[in-house]
Amino acid sequence: MARKLSTLMLILILLLLLLVQNHAASFTEAPTPQPQPSPNNPMYGATQGSLQPQECAPHCTTRCSKTAFKKPCMFFCQKCCAKCLCVPPGTYGNKQFCPCYNNWKTKRGGPKCP
Repeated sequence: MARKLSTLMLILILLLLLLVQNHAASFTEAPTPQPQPSPNNPMYGATQGSLQPQECAPHCTTRCSKTAFKKPCMFFCQKCCAKCLCVPPGTYGNKQFCPCYNNWKTKRGGPKCP
């Protein structure tokens, strides 16, 4: 009789542990909130129309920071930013974030915007 009671207690304890484990797992799967665009967010200004004209200079300074040709880079970057109101993130590439910036071409068909 004592053996049946101890076996029953063991089964109840195992079931309780399983229940607690399943209950805890349901709390850890909460969705993470998505950040809202702000001036502190690195993607701010990288989508078309997300900048104000006065915000172009600091974004172009970052975009042109690693080039050896800073003056022409800044000139064309600010021209493109004034038209598109966006500057792609980083110092090179990433133009897919700003289609206007990417699609503006020179007369020869090359990229107008750095």
